[in-house]
Formats: sequence, C-alpha cells, structure tokens
Amino acid sequence: MTDSHLPPHIEGLLSPDAYSHDVDAVELRQTHISYLLFAGDFVYKVKKPLDLGFLDFSTLDKRHHFCVEELRLNRRLCQRTYLDVVNIVAADGTYRADAEGDVVDYAVKMRRLPDGGMMTPMLERGGVDAAQMRDLGRRIAAFHGESERGPEIDALSGLETVATNWRENFEQTESNIGRTVTRAQFDETKRYVDATLEREAALFEQRVRDGKARDCHGDLRADAVCFEPDGVCIFDCIEFNERFRFSDVAADIAFLAMDMEARGRQELSDELMATYLGATLDSTLPLLMPFYKCYRAYVRGKVDGFQLDQPEIGDEQKAAVTEGAKRSFELAHAYARQITPPTLIITVGVTGSGKSYLANGLAARVGAAVFSSDIVRKRLLDIEPTERHVEEIDSGVYSAASTEQTYGALLDEARPWLERGQAVVLDASYLLASHREAARRVANDADVRFVVLDCQADEALVKQRLEERAAKAGVVSDGRWEIYQVQQQRREPLDDVPAAARVEIDAAQPLREQIDRAVAALGA
Repeated sequence: MTDSHLPPHIEGLLSPDAYSHDVDAVELRQTHISYLLFAGDFVYKVKKPLDLGFLDFSTLDKRHHFCVEELRLNRRLCQRTYLDVVNIVAADGTYRADAEGDVVDYAVKMRRLPDGGMMTPMLERGGVDAAQMRDLGRRIAAFHGESERGPEIDALSGLETVATNWRENFEQTESNIGRTVTRAQFDETKRYVDATLEREAALFEQRVRDGKARDCHGDLRADAVCFEPDGVCIFDCIEFNERFRFSDVAADIAFLAMDMEARGRQELSDELMATYLGATLDSTLPLLMPFYKCYRAYVRGKVDGFQLDQPEIGDEQKAAVTEGAKRSFELAHAYARQITPPTLIITVGVTGSGKSYLANGLAARVGAAVFSSDIVRKRLLDIEPTERHVEEIDSGVYSAASTEQTYGALLDEARPWLERGQAVVLDASYLLASHREAARRVANDADVRFVVLDCQADEALVKQRLEERAAKAGVVSDGRWEIYQVQQQRREPLDDVPAAARVEIDAAQPLREQIDRAVAALGA
C-alpha cells in the first residue's frame, strides 16, 4: 500500500525491485526534512524539496550539493557508514536507486547500522552504561580537538550568530504559543537569553579567540549515535547550514547532555561531561552549559513543531510530536530558570580520590568555571598538561615553591569569575589548612559562599584508580602510590572548615550521587 501524500519516486522506492542488491522489504521512515528508505543492508536518504529559510533543498541541484556535503562531513565521525551519493532515476515507468536513466533526485547511500547498537532504543531498554558514556565523551572530545577552525568558522561562531540563531528561534515559534509552548515559557526564556547574551558577551567572544569555535556536528543527540563492537559511530550531522554547524564546541556537546537529561538520565549526562571536560581541559565551557542546553532544548521543540504543518504527517504522529515539543519547551524553560549562587567551591582529597572527575561533572551540571591545579602547575612551567613527570617528592615540578605558586595562581583564576557573580570550582588537593584559609579569604573578599568538598576514598579504591591511571596515555595528573602515602601523612584535619561549609563526598558512590550531594549543599 502506498501513501498518496508521498512523491512518486519515493513511492517507487518502496518496491524491493528498485534496488540492484537483495531486498526483502523496504521500510520508510521520515524526519521533517528527509525520507529514509531502509532496504536490505543499506539505507537511502532522500532530502525533501523544502525551503524553510534556514535550509533550502528546493531544487535538484541544491539537493545534490547537500548530499555531497552530507557524505563529506559525516565521514569525519562515521567513515565506514557513508558510502556514496547515488542517482534516483525514472526508467520505463518505474523508479530505481543507483542506476542509469533520467535523474529525478539523489540519495545518500549508507551502510545500515545495527539496530542493537543504536543509542535511542538502548536508552529505552536501559542498555547504556557509564563506561559507554565515557567512551562517547572521549570520542567527541577528540573530534572537537581535530575539527577544522579558521576565520570563516570564527565569524559564524561568535555572539552575533548566537544572537541571530535565538532571534530566529523566537520568530519561528511565536505562532506555536498556546499550542506547544506557553506564553510564560516563551517570555521568560527570552528574558533569560537576552540577559545572558548581554552579561556574557565578553565570554562568548573570548572563547572564539581561544580556538573554541569549530566545524562541529551540529545535531549531536542520541538518535545520531550507534555503539558498535569496534567503536562509536556518530552520524547525521548538519550539512545544510554552516551557521548551525560552525559553533562553540560548548553548543555541540550541550545537545547530547541535554538529550540525556530530557530522557531522565542525568547520570549519563554527568558521566559524559566529566569525561569530556577531563579530556578537553576546557575551564570556561561549563559556564555556558545551562545556556546552550536551553538553546538545544528550545530548538528541539521548534523542530518538532515544524512537523505539525506537514500534510504527510499523520494524526497519530502529530499528537506524538506535539507532546514532544511541549516537553522540550518545558525543559528549555527549566534551564532558563536554573540559578547557581555565586560560590567558591574547593575539593579536598588525596590523589586518586576522584576530585577531578567530581569537579568537572559538578561544574558542568551547575554552570561553574573549573580550574585544575594539575593544569595550572604545568602551565606556569610551560609544560604540556599531559606531559608526565615522575620525580622525587617535593622536587622539580612538585617543589614547595612550585606548589605555593600553583595555589596562588588558582585563586587568581577564580577571582574575576567570582566578582562577576559566577560559581567557581577549584580542583586541587587542598590538604593544608593554610591553602584552604587562603581560598576562604578570597571567597570572603568577593562576598560569595565558600564550600569545601571533602572527597573520601578508601585505600583499595585509590590504589585501583592509580594503577588504571598509570596505564593510560594523555592523563594530566602525575599522582602515584608514593605520593598518596606521603599525602596521607601530611594532610591536615578539616578543623578549620565550619561544618556548614563542608560536604563529605564518598568517592565510591556513582558520580551522579556525588554531584547530587554537592548540588544540594549549594542550593543550585
């Protein structure tokens, strides 16, 4: 049976005879901009002849151009899956794919990915774990580090483009007020966006100057991830609008973090972000996470809403996308209302106690800057962060003088952000009362709260972590067993920290539980 709303060539491609390879049956799936034909071991993706302003597939030449772009761009993250751009032809009253004849359209031909590895159904059956999210975080971090950058990308990644994208969002969703988004959600989200763009203008532009603008994926969500035995395949990036793909890397990773939270999987978002930040060492990215998660949730609601006016979308699907759009706008509104009080947060704990992982995950969750003593120490000495230094205790990089300089520089990093009313997490051992007291004085001078996260881990867990760390490349920390033993002897009790400012963290607990405990103490 065919659908009278479908174009003739799409109806024709529903026949197994339209393909030169073995096909038992053809399954058609649709997005708001594409038809996907699942035929045997392959998938053929055909672009709908739409002009939505932000994308233009209205002519055959344009659809061919963007098919070629889709192939090129997606091979960056999923090379073995994207095979070719093929003709769709009309011949003798029938339509065929990848054949000779009168070309009526084009398709991107892809290897069919294994259903069992697709992230969305895996999430629905509870099949995605922390280890997989860590793999995914490392893969995305590596991709962002390798992605193209340059003047054109910088020009489309700064404050002006971010503001333009938001204006477009509000213009294109105003007609949905009362249908998928409430007036209060629309107005309050807009006020939040306008205030953030004004308050953080310098940060947006500084990140572009710091090389954080890249040719990204642009649509990084669970639906675009497949876990395969030989690695993670991330597919379906945005090819149709450079303004959506050229962005701060924060906007890219925020989409997947938001998607996990929209699905009720905060623990997976935490694991993703803690790993990603540990790999990228991006201290200011967390400051923009609530903003970009709000953006991604809002765009998700907008895109769902586009389907409501397409005649080929049935009533049942329209009801589903309406509910999906409502949930997305509700989530965007929740991010817009997220408030983290200006706070100086320090970690206390020996090497291997999980301080850095907690610091990164917490910073991403609450929107705080995060600075690491390991990174600051090596930067002061003009050493690459991942360059290993195994030296005698209290010598070389880890001399007493270097340590004092490092702790002073950490506070210098924190001051400007605290003065701007931001939260800051300082990831360091802070085993000495003198270092904690210096941090407390900075908090007092900035008139912000002071919170100490006391990271506790038993010896067996620390030993296991240090052994695992020693076997990995690209690790920032030089911590090892001998250092742990010396730190245990030298650490000073937390008698100097008032009980109200101290939060005990059990490093054996899952990361989400650790962060939840810290967030509760912050009142975020």
